Amino acid sequence: MPCYICETCGTQHSDTPAPPSRCLICEDERQYVGWQGQQWTTHDELLRRHTLRIGHDDGLLAFALEGRFGIGQRALLLPTDAGNILWECLSLVTPEAIEAVRAEGGVDRIVISHPHFYSAMVEWSEALGGVPILLHEADRQWVMRPATQVQFWSGDVKALSASVSLIRCGGHFEGSTALHWRAGPQPGGALFPGDSPQVASDRRHAAFMYSYPNFIPMRPADVSAMRERLRPFEFDQAYGYNWGRNITRGAKAAVDASFERYFGAIGG
Repeated sequence: MPCYICETCGTQHSDTPAPPSRCLICEDERQYVGWQGQQWTTHDELLRRHTLRIGHDDGLLAFALEGRFGIGQRALLLPTDAGNILWECLSLVTPEAIEAVRAEGGVDRIVISHPHFYSAMVEWSEALGGVPILLHEADRQWVMRPATQVQFWSGDVKALSASVSLIRCGGHFEGSTALHWRAGPQPGGALFPGDSPQVASDRRHAAFMYSYPNFIPMRPADVSAMRERLRPFEFDQAYGYNWGRNITRGAKAAVDASFERYFGAIGG
């Protein structure tokens, strides 16, 4: 039986004899059902329709779907002292992508920031030899294709090594996670925040939204909590959720200024 993939958000669901009647990810107020109604595809069909862009995004091996599909995120391979981490995930796995990853030493674990990017995480894990998938336990309910590879972490900070930490930023989803890599990929370290906070299009600020497509701002209390959780971490770069959306210098100052801008805008 196929594991159907939602055409709008790109999330792969558990195998069923027929397409599911609903995509709970899209029916949630942070996302939306496509304007043509709920539609489904499969991984095999995606493989016929799409290819992956494979290249480097500000020094890191990166992957993204070519053509319009799903949310449009890209995944990054992070060669850290915690092992090779695939940060974020896509709805499509290709032999070329697996070959590119193996040429860099493979993947030790997949880490994903939040449910909108869970996509075909189990498909990727299986293609990479069954590597573990690390998610925050607060978002357990949004796992649409449960698997033994999925592991949950808890708390606000989880150190994966001396230089790699996961930070529960919250706000967008309860378990929205940023990855902090103090030792790389360039001097000054980097933050990989997913959508919470999200690197803005001007690549000089960050945004704080509960729903980006439906324009629902994040609650001030959640933004305050995020600021406190990020305060101890220094970083000179911030890698956004899609190709090229990166702050390449002075990222910590840019995020701090964005917190101030947010509270100024809401009058708090």
